[in-house]
Amino acid sequence: MGILKRAIAKDASVVSCALDATDIVAEIERIHQTSAVITAGLGRLAIAASMMGYGLKGADDSVTLQVKGGGPAGTLVAVANGKGNVKCYAENTIVEIPLNSAGKLDVGGAVGTDGTLSVIKDLGLKEPYVGVIPLVSGEIAEDVVQYYATSEQTPTVCGLGVLVNPDLTVNVAGGYLLQVLPFASDECIDILENNIKNLPSVTEMMKNGITAEEIALKLLDGLEPNILDESEVFYQCDCSRERTEAILYSIGKDEIQNMIDEKKDIEMCCHFCDKKYNFTVEDLKRIKNNG
Repeated sequence: MGILKRAIAKDASVVSCALDATDIVAEIERIHQTSAVITAGLGRLAIAASMMGYGLKGADDSVTLQVKGGGPAGTLVAVANGKGNVKCYAENTIVEIPLNSAGKLDVGGAVGTDGTLSVIKDLGLKEPYVGVIPLVSGEIAEDVVQYYATSEQTPTVCGLGVLVNPDLTVNVAGGYLLQVLPFASDECIDILENNIKNLPSVTEMMKNGITAEEIALKLLDGLEPNILDESEVFYQCDCSRERTEAILYSIGKDEIQNMIDEKKDIEMCCHFCDKKYNFTVEDLKRIKNNG
């Protein structure tokens, strides 16, 4: 379970969001058995997606973040709903590369920078909103900031952090989003810039016991902030046997018949939670005939 807090300045010109996602990223590592740098990269993407999802208006709305950077990690995907619950997967879960020049996990090296960040928002309309930007760094936070600047014209600050223990378990993980509305004063922006300049990294704050609520308020220090709302968020996959059957049916009757002709049961595995669904030849016949 993650703890998400949102705060708002007294004049409502700035909103901050902070998320303690330690348990969520620990679940990601447990399900996907990721190497350290993939835990960090996929964890950061999931944290960003959760905060962005929570900002949507409807509980059934969703946002998908897809990173294709050309690096050894391959494609990374995170999907969050309007409650902030999130699921994710990486094309390649095991990547071993040297630490970066700062002696930290090289997420940008694993993700790559020759590619794109796609943000797909399903808001219950006929067509989803899709925004695509070139990757800035592959470190995820900077890329999220660039997305907001170019696709939504919203000045945004994003901090994301995942600290992985030597035994590959997750020590702390979390993040924040700070978004400035158009009517914010120059004085307000000066205060925010000073706050951000003096703010330690996400993992440093969390290691020192600073909570999501305290981070959300720190971002707005000097602006008389109040907590706007809060929520418990989870790693949550919504796969089911019925959905898996629908996917099978969608590949076409000819392809299903080929499977039937092989006279072998098949197994389908969910990318997001690793749950396995088995289908007998009789199941395949039923799916082919009934959909």
